[in-house]
Amino acid sequence: MQNLFLVAAGINGFIAVALGAFAAHGLKNILSADLLQTFQTGVQYHMYHALALFGIGLLTLQFPNQTLLKTAGYLFLLGIVLFSGSLYVLALSGIRWLGAITPLGGVAFLAAWALLAWSMLRA
Repeated sequence: MQNLFLVAAGINGFIAVALGAFAAHGLKNILSADLLQTFQTGVQYHMYHALALFGIGLLTLQFPNQTLLKTAGYLFLLGIVLFSGSLYVLALSGIRWLGAITPLGGVAFLAAWALLAWSMLRA
């Protein structure tokens, strides 16, 4: 695949918009205000990091040998799954212990942003 991160950005952007619309129209009258806000937080971070993946995809075209840059992209993907995914499941299921997974996604996001900065300093 020519650029996995550009494809992943498009897919994740699509999913974030679809889930945001689902929350606004389908979950508004089903979930409590707290759980709806939790779901929307997942959507918000999902979209932010879909855009970050787009940036990673563009940067990997210019810096194809930057391993740290590619690692940052994979960490952004992992962060989306762990952070946003755990918030989606928590909001829909009400299973509170899933909130313990969310910070792991946050750490993946932080590591990805740090690696992105570091790789660009080295470029």
